Amino acid sequence: MVIKDHAGGGAQTLTQAMTDWSHFRSTMFFCKVKGPAQRHTQHDAQPFRRSFAGRDWLLLHNGRLDKDGLSRLYNKDSHFLEPLGNTDSELAFCYLLDRFQSHRLKQINQVDGPTLLAWMGQLNTVGSADILLTDGRSLAVYRSTNPTNKNLAYARFSPANRPEHLESDSAHLDFSDSRDQYRTALMVTSAAFSQGHWQPLMPGQLIIARRGAIVWNSHADEAVVTAHSPLAPVIPDTQEKFPFASQQIAQPQTTQTVINVKSITHAQDGSPLAYRMYDVLHETEYEYSKPIEHSTHTFRLHAVEDNIQEVMQATLEISAPGERLHFEDVFGNQSIQYTINQPYKVLRIKSESRIKVYACPPDDYSSPLRNTSIPLVWMPWQRQMMLSYLLPPELPETQLREINDFAMSFVERNDYNLLETLQDMNKRIYEDFEYKQGSTSLKTTPFDVFASRQGVCQDFANLLICMSRLLGVPARYRVGYIYTGGNYENKIQSEASHAWVEVYLPFIGWRGLDPTNGCDVAQEHIRVACGRNYRDATPTSGTILKGGGDEGLMVHVKITEVLP
Repeated sequence: MVIKDHAGGGAQTLTQAMTDWSHFRSTMFFCKVKGPAQRHTQHDAQPFRRSFAGRDWLLLHNGRLDKDGLSRLYNKDSHFLEPLGNTDSELAFCYLLDRFQSHRLKQINQVDGPTLLAWMGQLNTVGSADILLTDGRSLAVYRSTNPTNKNLAYARFSPANRPEHLESDSAHLDFSDSRDQYRTALMVTSAAFSQGHWQPLMPGQLIIARRGAIVWNSHADEAVVTAHSPLAPVIPDTQEKFPFASQQIAQPQTTQTVINVKSITHAQDGSPLAYRMYDVLHETEYEYSKPIEHSTHTFRLHAVEDNIQEVMQATLEISAPGERLHFEDVFGNQSIQYTINQPYKVLRIKSESRIKVYACPPDDYSSPLRNTSIPLVWMPWQRQMMLSYLLPPELPETQLREINDFAMSFVERNDYNLLETLQDMNKRIYEDFEYKQGSTSLKTTPFDVFASRQGVCQDFANLLICMSRLLGVPARYRVGYIYTGGNYENKIQSEASHAWVEVYLPFIGWRGLDPTNGCDVAQEHIRVACGRNYRDATPTSGTILKGGGDEGLMVHVKITEVLP
């Protein structure tokens, strides 16, 4: 919805122009307030809107650009876009969209930050270009090196610190609507607001924001780009789309593709893909006040072996002698069934492993089959196979409705985009929930975590699983380890095994989300076992059939990175 009142007087307000203001909802909102315009038509009034690549794009511009210089920048021979009005701003808009079209890019999230910064810099050479550009999902904000406005600044407001109102000389903003209680907002303004922690945009600075978060900042120490980052390099349409492909050898009527990720050493942008190697020590000790005469146990301590992870060596020591049965369970976990028939008061289980975790190129989401929306559509046989990962836990209907409403708030503010919704939920649990050891138990339900806003890794995983399943996204519980010695922002020191979530994405497969750390699962995560919930994947479990008494438990985990 775009409303322009290019000839209105001071008494005519924006709300008078809206036909149904109370029902107006938007994930992106632009507003440019000026005095009564003179000799301006609708084509010359901001914001400017253009339909491109199936989306409506908007641009706001402050400053003045030389039209002759802009005409030299813009390739008019392409006849791709022609300005409808006579303003320098709209000509700059056509230039930017022509850059996207000539590079065969359809969204802002498909261009890397330095490239977009270079395009904005070209505009800056012919005048002053304070520019806001959006495709409805992403927002790019550029500050000219010779700005005409001195107050351009930005601030982020999360549910925990969002003010009820914002006041300036130009606008009054009301955030008290209960429907927005879960929204996180990033605001960019040239008006000075007294509330909020505002950061000035520096000359020559470009920021790119999505879902209320800054995903790229030209003036940050380093831009944070995760494995599923929307700013990951895009595979051109002329190449075969495959998540692990790094090279293609053209032959007559034949296409050869590398499909073993372990043999790939570089991503398609030329960056190296090195593996990381870890030594993992996991010790568990049970001590009882009375001897145990007969017990059975299940151990799931053998790490996953697949095309991303390799177990180089592994040993398991059990202090009490017994009968051992090695098997693969229904979830694909390498498991050991252990039966002890001799009395014991102390049982020690010691697992040692050396594991390689390989890096792989980012997933390519340019295919429409992979860039899906909520609700997901499953074939009947797919739903049958995934049924165990689609059923939420049995909770009272009122509790499930509360969690469902919470999950749907993320869906709506992310335009029903599947990946963006999942990443937003993952990040929000990390930011809004408190990691507090001892605050929960194995009996804690996802609703308990939702209500108390605190827990540990297994609680956050259970909540994200419940939210995903209520949205029709298959989700499973993953147990493993996390190396916390790495130099990255989001880390929780773990003294035992770690837990996170894996969701099944159409035409991609299972991908991990770690709500405890607010990140995608990467090379710091070592996968061991998975299942519908904790009970399916717990590293050690057992049943005492005879004997026992008071039980003491000690668990020690140590992870060391083995450097080349």
